[in-house]
Amino acid sequence: MKILVTGGAGFIGSHIVDHLIARGDEAVVLDDLSAGFRSNLPDNVQLHELDIRSSEAAMLVREGGFEVMIHLAAQMSVAVSTSKPGFDAEVNIGGLLNLMEAARASGTVKKVLFSSTGGAMYDDSVPWPTPEEVVARPLSPYGIAKLSSEMYLRYYWLTYGIPYTALRLGNVYGPRQNPHGEAGVIAIFAKNMIEGKPVRINGDGKQTRDYVFVEDVARAFVAALGQDAVESINVGTSIETNVLTIYNELAKALKVNRPADHFPARPGEVRRSCLQNKKAAELLNWSPSVSLSDGMGRTAEFFRHKAENPDAR
Repeated sequence: MKILVTGGAGFIGSHIVDHLIARGDEAVVLDDLSAGFRSNLPDNVQLHELDIRSSEAAMLVREGGFEVMIHLAAQMSVAVSTSKPGFDAEVNIGGLLNLMEAARASGTVKKVLFSSTGGAMYDDSVPWPTPEEVVARPLSPYGIAKLSSEMYLRYYWLTYGIPYTALRLGNVYGPRQNPHGEAGVIAIFAKNMIEGKPVRINGDGKQTRDYVFVEDVARAFVAALGQDAVESINVGTSIETNVLTIYNELAKALKVNRPADHFPARPGEVRRSCLQNKKAAELLNWSPSVSLSDGMGRTAEFFRHKAENPDAR
């Protein structure tokens, strides 16, 4: 299949591209490189450096002959969304609509896979692990935009017959994650520990998240390619882990003795997050295969190797 991966030069997207190539698909990447890197991609993968809001990006989708669009490109910071909600909506909703209008006009795009959020989709009143049937009440503009995007995708399915699967991701971590942002606590902690820098924990560190390894997430997207589920599906481990545990496990692995520095909690963030993955098992035949300890070890090793070999992929 010829598949367009928006945000494909980024952390999650580049792993999906690797899996698509291994399957024999033709993967083409659309990415503005605001968070992604050309070095994340194999040399033979075609990259279009474009903003998803642009007419050029729309033209690529409309005329590229793609059968599937995997949409990951986004403004992905909860903090930015709370300080600049209009910008968040412009990118995450406006960018999606720009591409979906082009997909509708293309006549070739037969399926859309969307990278949604599980961690920012629900508030603190839900049961844990949280099933998809629970009413979504996001606490941040970022989560609101993702929920709105799912509704728009449903509209394009009902009105124009373009099926979609929205994968609501837990807290994804692993090799290639950008440790300079705010969305990857394991990557940020590992890099700072390796470089001997202080580690910052927002709040008391007892807030929990559902940490899912990036290779497992890439497998979920590939699994969704072969299924007809028009659904929102959680992709997580159904296991809660708090930030203090993450810090302590990484510190042990990297032989770091310094305690973390604590700062005030950030607005718009939930206290607990854990995703029930029963629907993913039933509809996608998917379940996580990498334990947190193994995944953190592999992530720490990646950043250790990257520190010694800056040009390594």
